[in-house]
Amino acid sequence: MTDLKLINMQDIEVKPVEWLWYPFIPLGKITIVQGDPGEGKTTLLLRIISLLTTGGEFPESQECHEVSNVIYQTAEDGLADTIKPRLLEAKADCSKVMVIDDSEKELTMTDERLEQAIIATNAKLIVLDPIQAYLGAGVDMHRANEVRPIMKRLSVLAEKHGCAVVLIGHMNKATGNNANHRGLGSVDFQAATRSVLIVGRIKDDSEVVCYMGRSPKLRAYLDMVLENKEAWLKRRIKKMREEKQEDIAMEDIKDGMGLKPNTYLKYRDLILSIIEKLNNARS
Repeated sequence: MTDLKLINMQDIEVKPVEWLWYPFIPLGKITIVQGDPGEGKTTLLLRIISLLTTGGEFPESQECHEVSNVIYQTAEDGLADTIKPRLLEAKADCSKVMVIDDSEKELTMTDERLEQAIIATNAKLIVLDPIQAYLGAGVDMHRANEVRPIMKRLSVLAEKHGCAVVLIGHMNKATGNNANHRGLGSVDFQAATRSVLIVGRIKDDSEVVCYMGRSPKLRAYLDMVLENKEAWLKRRIKKMREEKQEDIAMEDIKDGMGLKPNTYLKYRDLILSIIEKLNNARS
């Protein structure tokens, strides 16, 4: 018989949530990034890995993180012919990206090697891509009673080491449902996470990738994570000018682009240059 142990909430010390990327990816918690195939899930994570391994500034962040190691596990793409070339393209520091060798024994979410790797590398981010590849043989991802203990153990691991754990998930083929309910497997996957990001493309503009989450705070500035900033800004400014049917000025951008003040100031010179080129081309 297990002895009863009670925790008095009066004895619990209140602590703020710490973030790898506020308000999207918390440290010490699990985040799920999901979307249909080809929509940019892996690309998003590789860009984040690039920023983390080089000390780059995250979009809308007021500070840069210290350079950190990352553990990246994928069961879908080859390391030599796909992942490393894409990391290099994203300008990541590959010397800080580690992979647990699972060639002799498959890696699962409950594998003790995950904790060993965190301790050995002091990694601030672990990525498991996709979820179902790391559940372990015999686990039915549609059964809450099988999913919940695995997610609980992973949550404890993340909290213990202050490491952000990101799980990549696919969407089911159902249409017309709430996007949060289209993730493969039990809803307990999402119930056990702090953040869920859904990657997709805006209708009628397939080049623009956006992210939706439990919070509506994700918007225009996130599009710039995945693609060339100048191309993105040029497309948005050009569309605004076409709708206005006349030359546009900086005030139009401030009022209509949806960029936050620090983002606007950061790209002010680039925006001015694009406006000048488009207005000159029109005249």
